[in-house]
Amino acid sequence: MTQKIRTIILGASGYTGAELMRLLTLHPHVEITGLSAERHAGQTVAEVFPHLGIYNLPVMQQIDTLDFARADLVFCALPHGTTQKVIAGLPPHVRVVDLSADFRLRDPKQYAQWYGHEHQALALQRDAVMGITEIYRAQVKSARLVANPGCYPTASSLPLIPLLREKLIEQDGIIIDAKSGISGAGRMPKQNLMFTESANGMSAYSIGNHRHTPEIEQNLADAAGHAVHVTFTPHLIPMSRGIFTTIYARLRGGKTVDQVRAALRATYDAEPFVHILPDGRLPATHHVAGSNHAHIAVVPGAVHGQVILLSVLDNLVKGASGQAVQNMNVMYGFDETLALGQAPLFP
Repeated sequence: MTQKIRTIILGASGYTGAELMRLLTLHPHVEITGLSAERHAGQTVAEVFPHLGIYNLPVMQQIDTLDFARADLVFCALPHGTTQKVIAGLPPHVRVVDLSADFRLRDPKQYAQWYGHEHQALALQRDAVMGITEIYRAQVKSARLVANPGCYPTASSLPLIPLLREKLIEQDGIIIDAKSGISGAGRMPKQNLMFTESANGMSAYSIGNHRHTPEIEQNLADAAGHAVHVTFTPHLIPMSRGIFTTIYARLRGGKTVDQVRAALRATYDAEPFVHILPDGRLPATHHVAGSNHAHIAVVPGAVHGQVILLSVLDNLVKGASGQAVQNMNVMYGFDETLALGQAPLFP
């Protein structure tokens, strides 16, 4: 392909916007033609993100000054609630990968319940495709609007979906104990994210009512064929990036841990970014930092019939911008690994 995909990034001054720029500067088929950042409009990328200042990137602008008519694709990294009207106003030829939560939930009533207001773009919501690439690849390929999943739902859904699909685990009693690095809370300054407030400690939040819960349950219901309810508890830990998810589930009668591991391998062994670790090896967030890779381990529980799944990924890459680029590659028929070949950073 000789003609490049003309791409605009909305919300370019946030962490996911920075990761999109970092990754797309390496993509041979993409030209970044516009960047939006309301508070930083008029500033160069070098002023907002000095580590990206060496690249020839556009000056940041307000959204209403961008030329969408000449764009092919928009990555939307705006806060939830602000995305719907923006995307609804785009020219119909523009394809979208949305990194917010605005188009992830299919049920408008459920969206209103969890986000506190009615959805403003119902027609687009009905057509949006969930963007866990390995699971929904066929739908992503032809989609106009891809709802890029959250970092917690990606880390939780990747190990659970094959097991529910193959009926290896019980649908009831699934417990998801998840930890996130501080970048998962965004770049806006908040008291609880200050170094003195978050360093040298760990805290739980949104217990029993985190907004990613219905997204996780929707993904699992797709696999199980009926409603699935989970206990999901997120925690904030003092590291910049990473998701570490520990999942507890019960094996169905007669099923074994070896069958669980075999099912995961059958699903993911041909995938470039999801890796099922061999028996006895455990994942760590260091092993995936800065990369689009996810590591999953399977461990028998201390209680008979229990299986423990450990899942790690980088919340800003496979949990956000990297998966968004992966979805774009699928949408345009590119090699899925383009711009995503970076090895994890260690230490």
